[in-house]
Amino acid sequence: MEKLKAKDQERRESELAELHSLEQKFLSAQQWKKDYRENAKWEHYLSCDGSPDPTVLPEINTFMSLWREDQNEDIQLVMEKGEHVLNTANMYEDSESGNMQAVIKDKNVTFCIWANMKKKVRFKNHVFCDVKHGFDLPKSLAVSSVAIRILHTHYDHVSPLWLQCQSVPKLEVLASEELTQHSNDNVEKPVEEEKKAREEPNMPTDKEMCSDGRKSATSFKETTSIAGISETEEEIEKKSEILDILSQGQDPPMQENTNEKEEALTAETIVDLQQFVPVGGVYHIDALQLPPQVKKVKDWNMVEVLAVGLESYTYPPEEAEDATHPPIQITLGLSDDVIYFKDPVIARWDPAGQQWRTDGISNITYKTQEKSLTFEMDAFYTVALLQDAHCHMLYQAWELRPTGMDEALLIVTTVFATIQIQIKDNQCMLSSVVVEEKDVLSHMTGKWISPLDLRAGLKKAGVNIFPGEHSHKYVSVNKKAPLAEDRAYQQMALVASAFAFAWSKWNLEAGREKVVFKVSEHLKADSIEDKDWSLYMFNGEKAQKLKITETSEAFSEELEDDSEFHSTLYHMLKDFASKEAMDKVEAASDLFIDVVYQLLLATRVLTYS
Repeated sequence: MEKLKAKDQERRESELAELHSLEQKFLSAQQWKKDYRENAKWEHYLSCDGSPDPTVLPEINTFMSLWREDQNEDIQLVMEKGEHVLNTANMYEDSESGNMQAVIKDKNVTFCIWANMKKKVRFKNHVFCDVKHGFDLPKSLAVSSVAIRILHTHYDHVSPLWLQCQSVPKLEVLASEELTQHSNDNVEKPVEEEKKAREEPNMPTDKEMCSDGRKSATSFKETTSIAGISETEEEIEKKSEILDILSQGQDPPMQENTNEKEEALTAETIVDLQQFVPVGGVYHIDALQLPPQVKKVKDWNMVEVLAVGLESYTYPPEEAEDATHPPIQITLGLSDDVIYFKDPVIARWDPAGQQWRTDGISNITYKTQEKSLTFEMDAFYTVALLQDAHCHMLYQAWELRPTGMDEALLIVTTVFATIQIQIKDNQCMLSSVVVEEKDVLSHMTGKWISPLDLRAGLKKAGVNIFPGEHSHKYVSVNKKAPLAEDRAYQQMALVASAFAFAWSKWNLEAGREKVVFKVSEHLKADSIEDKDWSLYMFNGEKAQKLKITETSEAFSEELEDDSEFHSTLYHMLKDFASKEAMDKVEAASDLFIDVVYQLLLATRVLTYS
């Protein structure tokens, strides 16, 4: 054993030099993406189409200001169409009830409106057949001049307001900005350059800081990555120690509560957006005062036009706050583009506190087969359906295997679903999401997109296999040292064109400083038999092949017969690899390696399995 350690120490310098030569592929990928971004920005500038660059705040401000100032421009927004509908109600009259109803849809917004023209109690409920949203009104509203509006935005533009009130980093913003180029001398990049991640994620920056000066724990993805190529091992060790401390979890300071009663209320009714995430967009449910209707006088159609526009209808009435008022029953038809793996949590937006709350909502009924949700509200609210952000963690298994030249397949199996992601060159594609032996999310499968777009799309659809900054607080994770985990992902990506990797139960037994996984040389696009797998252990600085198998009775670090230590996983695999396999590793595309690395970092399979 001492001889093996000495031999490993003798060749350590040469092996690291050879590995660093391979790691130049990461830098080449960064340069390609930098050039791609700059070209895209130039093309946008030349187009002169008036659209702002979303990464440049002054351009966004200018665009919004000009939009507000130009009152005469016909933008044909859904809201404007809805207002037009309310003044021409007879065009949308329901033949049975005599009331008005209309549904207007596009890919981002669904707009439903119902006007109580006849004011008859027997027509107090309504279902918008096109979208299966509906309501059942209290008697007092059924005989009032009221209109009910359900505006469903398929995106969530409300929750970010909560993030602005917290002293923790904006997670989604970091996710989109983590992909910026490293400088070899570790000089912090200008702000403008850090925000160029629209079309393709890049290597993370090691200078992302929290608002209070601490480094974000998400910056696990932003620290010991490719910067390690040009840094000393001591610097990486120092970084990993910082990340290690953060990975223990520090509860972010929350807003101080004024008294014990409010603290109790906070604990029970305020939604923790680090634990729950809105899925399926936001539903703005409002009651409006019915505007003056058209009157026909001989050959003239006359209508009074109010200068104030549409006005809200207050329910319950302000003058009778202490009185008991019946609730409003709401039914929402759920889209096939979203999956709820558990009964969703219904929450209402509190504009004053800038937070989601669960009080004021009761009698919730979730019908899985009908894909509908019915609940009661004591007033009209903006609501969202929330899901546990960590319901897919811990993963039950994972596998990464090559399927062709610069092609691979990543399979993540959770308690609810099996997700297959294909990788090819600089893109990836959701191949399938299987839930209870059925393929779902057909609208997302079969499309080649960037890893960043894939991650955003899956999270929006309710399939979150991407741990966040605070995920370790909500999941009992198998914590691993950042140095070992990150270097493992790097070197797995470097050889992913010829070697398959998979989950091992012994990873849990190996302790915090080491990761264990199965490896098999794989040059054909087919499945791998159990006998073809071998177990490897890696701590970021030393790799070894283990003698045990997945079916052994106990964990042991004993070396495989006739094997040695190596400073890198790459050289450890090289000892047992064919020339054909190593030739494929050498020929692998820079961009393919980069995408594999990004997905391994995003899923963190060695910690969250």
